[in-house]
Amino acid sequence: MDTPTPTDLGLLQGAMLLVKASPPTWHSAILSNIIIFVLGMPIIVPGLSLSGIGAAFLLGVLTWRAFGPSGFLLVATYFVIGTAATKVKMAQKEAQGVAEKRKGRRGPGSVIGSSAAGCVFAFLRINGVGGDAFSQLWDLGFVASFCTKLSDTVASEIGKAYGKTTYLITTFKVVPRGTEGAVSVEGTFAGLLASILLAFVGCIMGQINRPEAAICVVASQIANFGESLIGATVQEKEGFRWLNNDAVNIINISMGSILAVLLQQVVLQSWLA
Repeated sequence: MDTPTPTDLGLLQGAMLLVKASPPTWHSAILSNIIIFVLGMPIIVPGLSLSGIGAAFLLGVLTWRAFGPSGFLLVATYFVIGTAATKVKMAQKEAQGVAEKRKGRRGPGSVIGSSAAGCVFAFLRINGVGGDAFSQLWDLGFVASFCTKLSDTVASEIGKAYGKTTYLITTFKVVPRGTEGAVSVEGTFAGLLASILLAFVGCIMGQINRPEAAICVVASQIANFGESLIGATVQEKEGFRWLNNDAVNIINISMGSILAVLLQQVVLQSWLA
């Protein structure tokens, strides 16, 4: 085996310094994501289509540039748990006609729909909108958006796999698994646990504090209730054909993140006053 030359070692050292750059730069974000995506391809491919991988790479770069490794880890945790939940009892879901397309491999529409609100907060963070006084709010909104989406994904997928009885949110009428706007006890509980777990990750990574983690959980559950109402009443119905699953995802995570920011300003500030 050839011995690394001083030039090779210098390039490697330079690359490692670039990856560790603090605050993150666009160059460090791109290089870090190239390394992670290459090494993590066995995990990424089962969860994303080829075009979905491209969209996820752009999301990863933006996340790393805005929030550094901690933000990237949060999104990676969301992806791993969400993909695992989607794969649970896939054969059963396919037989019942409620499985995600392509055996759960998400495309660019799903990636964009799931991360739109998070991307907005990332751009706000990168451009320093509001200065240091608002940077924590942008972190909170970012974490809340993914807590909301993960809770929704896990609740839906676990409900389709294990839900014994599924109720329409507006009438509590028993409906088949996978019905838009339907909920189950098993799925709702699993979604709540997923939200708590991701909020905990955001907390231990220093993006949010403990009261804000609780806010993320509360906001995610309220937003998911609203998403179920939309699914039961207007999603893809006459006059709302444009309101497909990706559009509802954007509305859902936007509700969760905005509500978290409002709760932080109203509830926490009033307690601290």
